[in-house]
Amino acid sequence: METLPVENQKKTNNRSGCGRYLLRVLLAVIVLGGAYMYWHYYNVFGDGVKSGILKNVVRKGQVFKTFEGELIQAGIKGAVGGGAQSNNFVFSIESKRIYDSLAMHSGKRFDLHYKEYRGALPWRGNTVYVVDSILSMTDAGASAY
Repeated sequence: METLPVENQKKTNNRSGCGRYLLRVLLAVIVLGGAYMYWHYYNVFGDGVKSGILKNVVRKGQVFKTFEGELIQAGIKGAVGGGAQSNNFVFSIESKRIYDSLAMHSGKRFDLHYKEYRGALPWRGNTVYVVDSILSMTDAGASAY
């Protein structure tokens, strides 16, 4: 029996054209999904400083226990139907160390640095605002205004 030269032999491919297509589509979906997850949940959308009197801090959650807080900001905004309403900043807290410091000084005026994300993750907190540091703390009666 005569053998053909190597260049004339057909290579056998175990994958069909449809299988290769599905693999590429699956890979593209995974890459695009990962990019969206990063952009929506992990990329910092904005950051800043909020000042106000600390109203409360709590540790809560069904599965993931997170630290949450609320700050009453200076000034008023109009409520629906007239009247006045205070500006509240509801936030999640990044670490137990920050939570402990806030809990020990509830009712004082704080300047809090926060990061804003596009979406909330259950293990990071209930809000898109995550406080990552305390810039300053003063008595509530001492106002800088």
